[in-house]
Amino acid sequence: MVWRLADMPDQTGRVFVVTGANSGIGFEASKALSRKGARVVMACRNLGKAEAARAEVGGDTEVRELDLGSLASIHAFAEAWEGPIDVLVNNAGIMAVGPFDEEDEATVVRQLEINLHAVIHGTKEAVRRMKPRGTGHIVNVASSAGKTGFPHLATYCATKHGVVGMSEAVRGELRGTGVEISVVMPGIVNTELAAGLVETRGFKISTPEDVAELVVEALEFPRFDVFVPKSIGPTWAALQIVPRRAREAFARALKLDRALLDADRDARAAYEARAAASAPGAERERETV
Repeated sequence: MVWRLADMPDQTGRVFVVTGANSGIGFEASKALSRKGARVVMACRNLGKAEAARAEVGGDTEVRELDLGSLASIHAFAEAWEGPIDVLVNNAGIMAVGPFDEEDEATVVRQLEINLHAVIHGTKEAVRRMKPRGTGHIVNVASSAGKTGFPHLATYCATKHGVVGMSEAVRGELRGTGVEISVVMPGIVNTELAAGLVETRGFKISTPEDVAELVVEALEFPRFDVFVPKSIGPTWAALQIVPRRAREAFARALKLDRALLDADRDARAAYEARAAASAPGAERERETV
């Protein structure tokens, strides 16, 4: 039987793990889930920031260390866990903006490790624990960039396409097991990750609270595709029946490409410097894990 949040108003004792929970979408999702009465585990690399965030989230909330740039850390987190995990929200991610041919290899590796490899391994660890119980829900936070390509965002798009494709495949494997999987695909969200991006006619900027609200909704009433805002969904579906050249012309008319092409690189400098330090030793981890 599929477990739905809406069927069980009292979430006492249920465990919701949220990655990248000390800010942005992860923080707001933690708050929203905590309000449901669940035990929320904020899995973060920076424990100092996470403790401050936990105090604000309140409720039955705890912090555990998890370095998503390390496959060993992901495995150790799962192995050390005692008891069930009812919901996993794979939220953490980083984004680098710039011309594809100018992107250095370290930037490529960081995005692959955190945005894609960590989600694959986190999903796998959750599936291994949820399937025997016949219940659970995995929410993978991808992006609308997982459905199309945006200039100056090539590697990020590749990672998010990977998350969407992996999630679709796993959904097929989980059919009939009682375990649900959803993929959340926001457009531009007003977080540090989107610093310096340009709002266009085609992109309504959402808030982290908007995304958190739809994460909770997907848990209450399970569905796979979760677009934020919801209007992205029918727009994307309609465009798939249009020839590529017409589709690309329409996107240019809405100036969708300008959101990234006209990004303020100076405004993004502080964020990208912090993201650059987010996956230490990624090459070494791939060789040893």
